[in-house]
Amino acid sequence: VETVPWANYWDRLPQDIGSGTMADIFWTNTSNFGLYVDNGNLINISEAIGDDHDEWTQSVVDLYTRDGSLWGVPQLTDSIALFYNVQMLEDAGIDPATLHWDPSGDGDTFLPAVQQLTVDSSGVTAAEDDFDAEDIATYGFNSQNDLQAIYIDFLASNGGQYQDGDSYAFDSPEGVAAFQYLVDLINTYHVSPSAAETNANGDLSRQLFVQGKMALFQSGQYSLPAMADADFDWAIAPMVEGPEGRIGVVHGVAAVGNAATEHEEATLEVLRWLGSAEGQVPLGATGAAFPAAVEAQSSFTDYWENQGVDTSEFIAAAERETAAAPLGPRANAGANAMAPYFEQMFAGSLPVEEALAQAQQAANEAIAEE
Repeated sequence: VETVPWANYWDRLPQDIGSGTMADIFWTNTSNFGLYVDNGNLINISEAIGDDHDEWTQSVVDLYTRDGSLWGVPQLTDSIALFYNVQMLEDAGIDPATLHWDPSGDGDTFLPAVQQLTVDSSGVTAAEDDFDAEDIATYGFNSQNDLQAIYIDFLASNGGQYQDGDSYAFDSPEGVAAFQYLVDLINTYHVSPSAAETNANGDLSRQLFVQGKMALFQSGQYSLPAMADADFDWAIAPMVEGPEGRIGVVHGVAAVGNAATEHEEATLEVLRWLGSAEGQVPLGATGAAFPAAVEAQSSFTDYWENQGVDTSEFIAAAERETAAAPLGPRANAGANAMAPYFEQMFAGSLPVEEALAQAQQAANEAIAEE
């Protein structure tokens, strides 16, 4: 087993495949696997293993299905929920499970709540006229340039799409309204940290929440281990509800087989085990990740229950209507092309309508290049 740091993984992976030194089995995410499917680098799991496997979370199976075949063995999955500071919400008299956002303003309970939860160093809330936005002690929420935890979820729950097939489709009336709402939380209402800070440090909001300096933090199971450093009571509520309900991103990691392996039978034997409940219990039993094998998922929930944490909202999120994580053989190229426009948009230096139009055009042009 060779561990490759995240910072180097996606640069090294194509080099190893190209040079013929790739491992027999490796992990991939949805943004990258399509390219290797189309290039013939992966073992066809549907043909090699078929239906003889333990039950997997269907949403992750769907993510790794391309051209009618499954190309990876689902390993772990993430869904989205809302972490909250129990005392802060109780003091404010806010029930996090009832929060609803609406860009039209009709029935919007979310903005008033996060304004009440955002407090400057003098104890004045963002709902009050003399609030000092230059000296904030506690933020209400983590609106930021975060694809998985924030903007695809808000986009989908407003009836918009991130992608239509492999092409990007977020530049729509629903998309403009969703992104404008998020950008306004940062730059108009000041209930979230500035994009200058969160663009530079994507983990800043999680750090602020753990330090007791943020009341609501929307994220996935991957943030649970960091919560061990929090010295206050926190809990998990459903993700924020939008006009179309609660529609969150479900992402997953898959183990894939190298089509060029010299040990095909052994590779398939290991892949079968990695896909089994037995093979995935070690992922859940330490609280490290939520297994994609359904019968192994109780190992994760039991671990966190023993820590006094109810993780059932993550399971509920995965069982509701969901939005797909980024897909397509050139999804990384698309993400890189749109990145500067999104950074400027969240910073308030590029209007939302212009940013989405330019970002979508640049991303679709990037994925069309050979």
